[in-house]
Amino acid sequence: MGRRIPQEKRSLNNVEIFDIAEEGKGVARHDDLVLFIEKAIPGDVVNVELQRKKKSFAEGRVTEILSPSPYRIDPFCPHFGVCGGCKWQHMEYGAQLKFKQQSVDNALSRIGKVDTAGMEPILGSEQTQYYRNKLEYTFSNKRWLTNVDEATDTNNMDALGFHVPGRFDKILDIEHCFLQEEPSNKLRNSIRKFAVDNQISFYDLRMHEGALRNLIIRTSSTGEVMVIVVFAYPEEGQVELLMEYIAKQFPEIISLLYIINQKKNDTIFDQDIHIFRGRDFIYEEMEGLKFKVGPKSFYQTNSRQAYELYKITRDFAGLQGTELVYDLYTGAGTIANFVARNAKEVVGVEYVPSAIEDAKINSSINNIGNTKFFAGDMKDVLTVDFIAEHGKPDVLITDPPRAGMHPDVVKRILEMEAEKIVYVSCNAATQARDLEMLNEKYRVVRIKPVDMFPQTQHVENVVLLELK
Repeated sequence: MGRRIPQEKRSLNNVEIFDIAEEGKGVARHDDLVLFIEKAIPGDVVNVELQRKKKSFAEGRVTEILSPSPYRIDPFCPHFGVCGGCKWQHMEYGAQLKFKQQSVDNALSRIGKVDTAGMEPILGSEQTQYYRNKLEYTFSNKRWLTNVDEATDTNNMDALGFHVPGRFDKILDIEHCFLQEEPSNKLRNSIRKFAVDNQISFYDLRMHEGALRNLIIRTSSTGEVMVIVVFAYPEEGQVELLMEYIAKQFPEIISLLYIINQKKNDTIFDQDIHIFRGRDFIYEEMEGLKFKVGPKSFYQTNSRQAYELYKITRDFAGLQGTELVYDLYTGAGTIANFVARNAKEVVGVEYVPSAIEDAKINSSINNIGNTKFFAGDMKDVLTVDFIAEHGKPDVLITDPPRAGMHPDVVKRILEMEAEKIVYVSCNAATQARDLEMLNEKYRVVRIKPVDMFPQTQHVENVVLLELK
């Protein structure tokens, strides 16, 4: 917790924003204090209200824009500023790419001590709206009231939308979301209206009661749609009533599923899936390869840009068809299956057993016979015996979660001495930390950031390392 700021010291005027921080906030200085300002852009001159203060920095918000940054534009979404997503909508896309490239450069050079002089330009996304293939909405009987809401109807407090930042129990009712293609918005709005009209209760996030809890919509590049309705405590007949309505109104749904989740948390990985209509998966496609995506499957949420990311990964690997490839943190085996036709054999390792089953299925439906998949904690699986049994890799691909790789995994990779490592990361800071450890035996040869999530501060980065 930060120190309480006296009222007379909360306001700062004529603050010039000169940089942007990892989490997307504008950076400024006042005396010896570094300021992190929500929704401020480099080039802005603003008046600021400080909200939290620590020893060497403070956080605040813009109260007035005195001189707007040349990068500043009008956000296109009416929910911008209240909804926690798309935090960079007020910044032109070219500037977003510039600052993402800069953040990767900073992390790799400062934390990883990497020479970034030859870093390749970031690959932007052709689609900057409607690019996600999966969204999860929350039902709540305690709608977050905006200024507009307070001036109009407050009789109905039901909401179907996203969590307001910092509030687990308040949901912003979403009218139109620019993140996912139709029928996503039509589905959400019609389900909400039907539930309200038929008095199906919305979940109470504090009391843990009510019928409707979550709505998950998955779409794919093949045009297939999956809808999962998560109920908590439905009354008799309510599940059938709502699901029948969805099936009738949206005949294009390939996979219509529901879950009864009465736990205190929203995760569905330990829950039974019930098929109401259709099948329990949809297909994604990439270069003629089919990928089976179920309700619990992990798949990159930007399908088109994932294809670009995987092409860069394959290009960096430079496979000639004779290599043994290890794919660490393989997930549902998407990268493993994508590069398999260019390799002699691919060995995939992943912590989540259900993901490994998906990976095996994805190999099977594509008639790929040169992949092997293993489930378990990476540092426990990659033993000397495992490498002796399956062979020392020529190329190692690793795509770990945001936390990066466990030090024991890095140590094992150093022992393996693969000729090349392709490191795909969604967090340049933890990637940089791992690169510094790998520097003992490897040198960085290529760096290429990829923008998977326009309108946000998040960025993927691909690094090629070669054995010294």
